[in-house]
Amino acid sequence: MKDEYTSKLTVDGKTYNYIDVPKLAGDADYARLPFSIRVLLESAVRNCDGFQVKASDVEAIKAWEKTSQTPTEVKFKPARVVLQDFTGVPAIVDFAAMRDAVQKLGGSAEKINPICPVDLVVDHSVQVDFTRTPDAAQKNQEREFERNSERFLFLKWGARAFENMMIIPPGSGIVHQVNLEYLARVVFDMHGWLYPDSLVGTDSHTTMINGLGVLGWGVGGIEAEAVMLGQAISMVLPEVVGYKITGRIHSLATSTDVVLTITKHLRKVGVVGKFVEFFGPGVSFLSIADRATISNMCPEYGATAGFFPVDQKSIEYLTKTGRDSAKVQVIEEYLRKVKMFRDYSNEKEDPVFSQVVELDLATIVPSLSGPKRPQDRVSVTDMQKDFKECLTNKVGFKGFGLEPEKLHGGAVFRYENEEYKLNHGSVVIAAITSCTNTSNPTVMLGSGILARNAVQRGLKVAPYIKTSLSPGSGVVTYYLKDSGVLPYLEKLGFDIVGYGCMTCIGNSGPIPEPVEAAITDNGLVCCGVLSGNRNFEGRIHPNTRANYLASPMLVVAYALAGTVDIDFETQPIGHGPKGDAVYLRDIWPTRTQIQEVEKQFVLPKMFTEVYGKITEGTDQWRSLDAPASILYPWKEESTYIRSPPFFKTMTIDPPKFSAIRDANALLFVGDSVTTDHISPAGSISRTCPAARYLAKHGLKPKDFNSYGSRRGNDEIMARGTFANIRLKNKLIGKEAPKTVHVPSGEIMDVFDAAMRYKEESRQLIIVAGRDYGTGSSRDWAAKGPWILGIRAVIAESFERIHRSNLVGMGIVPLQFAEGATAESLGLNGKERYTIDIPEELKPGMIVEVTTDTGKRFATTMRFDTDVELQYFRHGGILNYMIRSMI
Repeated sequence: MKDEYTSKLTVDGKTYNYIDVPKLAGDADYARLPFSIRVLLESAVRNCDGFQVKASDVEAIKAWEKTSQTPTEVKFKPARVVLQDFTGVPAIVDFAAMRDAVQKLGGSAEKINPICPVDLVVDHSVQVDFTRTPDAAQKNQEREFERNSERFLFLKWGARAFENMMIIPPGSGIVHQVNLEYLARVVFDMHGWLYPDSLVGTDSHTTMINGLGVLGWGVGGIEAEAVMLGQAISMVLPEVVGYKITGRIHSLATSTDVVLTITKHLRKVGVVGKFVEFFGPGVSFLSIADRATISNMCPEYGATAGFFPVDQKSIEYLTKTGRDSAKVQVIEEYLRKVKMFRDYSNEKEDPVFSQVVELDLATIVPSLSGPKRPQDRVSVTDMQKDFKECLTNKVGFKGFGLEPEKLHGGAVFRYENEEYKLNHGSVVIAAITSCTNTSNPTVMLGSGILARNAVQRGLKVAPYIKTSLSPGSGVVTYYLKDSGVLPYLEKLGFDIVGYGCMTCIGNSGPIPEPVEAAITDNGLVCCGVLSGNRNFEGRIHPNTRANYLASPMLVVAYALAGTVDIDFETQPIGHGPKGDAVYLRDIWPTRTQIQEVEKQFVLPKMFTEVYGKITEGTDQWRSLDAPASILYPWKEESTYIRSPPFFKTMTIDPPKFSAIRDANALLFVGDSVTTDHISPAGSISRTCPAARYLAKHGLKPKDFNSYGSRRGNDEIMARGTFANIRLKNKLIGKEAPKTVHVPSGEIMDVFDAAMRYKEESRQLIIVAGRDYGTGSSRDWAAKGPWILGIRAVIAESFERIHRSNLVGMGIVPLQFAEGATAESLGLNGKERYTIDIPEELKPGMIVEVTTDTGKRFATTMRFDTDVELQYFRHGGILNYMIRSMI
């Protein structure tokens, strides 16, 4: 098939091969396909080998209009894999352990190499220990190397030991921004073949790259490792929701406001498991950075991908970011040839979509989202009223359940010899963080201009508020300096603290002790305001019960105000030296003003200078002396890197399936349990099982570091599974990282209870509500439960990536029948569960669950494809890959 539809393209004297997809599909039918589906079709034709990718996959994708209406399994081979070091370390740990297993079973360890190209960005999660000092970034990075040198050494070993892998050293930026500004090929040129760039990544922000017209989405580390080994992704051909954008953004609104509006809208529409493809004349008025911000929030509105096809602005962006001009010419000519180049103003190019929804950009108003979820958008004009209502609403996503007598009072404290007062709504963390917005010069420069205007009016940010600025790449620092706004951000406390995952992932670092004491002693609902895209409970900081996502400009504004309990229309944001009231409208720059500065100061030379030396790394990186061995020399005493237990009892033949009988529910939870609740993240509490393990190894609390930094140690990660302080387990009736050991009635840490059950030879399951596993695509949200002994999860529904990860670890995902819940079935979590799984399995089959109390109910087994069943039979995807190689 590949040979039959191969054509040639000559650009500037050089000839390339490519798949002529329009010829294959027929011009008229091809023109009806969404642009994102055209990428899938090209990949299927090019990789059609009759084994992994079959002619039937090509035909199914070609007939998308019809086949997408019913569950249709197809195969997809992305062009590359992107890793960040949080998931990159476990991936390389697993690869190293696979080499050990292959050698043990008589195979050749050298065969274990990535087949698919891998880009790994060491965007290590920097804890914000130092801030409000000009050298904060350097000090934080030095501290990170002190804490994480063993992890970095391991990554450097991986760069030498494995072929087809490029590693970007620490301190360079955050993975999705480096991917957008530097790594993205848009069109691959591999051995004379041209084809669209596409990818899967272990960072959930991977979807940001769709803003540049590169189809990509997040997967769990487990699935990514299989792709690295040349395995095609098995997926259900998605519906494609067309999102038509018209109008222009109001001069006082930002791209962040647009994306928060879109997130709420698409959550309501319901796009889980679908592609969203943006079209309409309004797209032409969105910069690539604007589009990338919208695509970045894709996991928050639930779609697999939020795709913007390549247009002229995409080509201009490639030139602006310093890409080679000859390559840019090839990219444009190839995409035009295969009809993947878009003119958003030409309605005749609009394909057919499964559904169309619309947004007029002129309706967008300044917004935040919170206090506990990214989809809970609230306009700035309604913010004060909404927050006050949240205080007394019953405990939930929009409520804290405070009694009326608890609403007033506040707490007085002293900090740096001054007296201050905290109330409900006081801002104690304000972070311009690297997750979502720092790829966007408009909002970044906007925050700087706002800071400049505020400083010139004599405004200040209270010194106890933990402010920070963590750009996604060095380019941001470059244009903030050149435009002259960085000094004003620094005067308000927004010093650059490093480049990498920080506040949004829970590495905000400690807040001042007097502030913490004032909050905890008085039960205050204090706030974090951040320019990230996740604000789930317990994620940002244990003492910020309310957290709001906002544009970098609003982060600065709320830091100046010191509270979210403010109406910016009627109340001043602060007062000048002479006592004159200053309102937000007095200092807020318009979008036009910001873009004029952007046009002048965001230049191609910045990108070429920053990225021209990106692979070299710092002196600290270059000084690391990594082993040169094929097999990694594991150190038993290491608390960072350990050989995982996944392959230690592995045999050449797949194991026989053992039934799940009389299993206890380790946890009985409700809706929207996120991977933040499941997977270890953030700092390691001094009282948790992981802390006790580290203490036994002679470490003091100051050296515990974060779970993210210790993701290469399964002992730590297993102990941190379900260790989130905001975990709501119905078995104990309150928020705590605890559960009940049902036979004894004893309340214990989740890990300790799991180990007790293991000693008693009892099997375990989890019972859950809707949207189990939402949030970041964390492989340890599946690996951790596997180590704890979880055999199955019964839920009302699953988040796409997490369900895939459960399958990849051999854990059975079961879904209650439509309309059924644990409550409607009368379950309380203290029953013993038997799951009737037959020998002959089929995708989506119905299986019966019975309990020792006599209840019986049907569930759908969420193995959605035959390939997933193969993974399950082998005990997991990596075990399947090892056996395939041997």
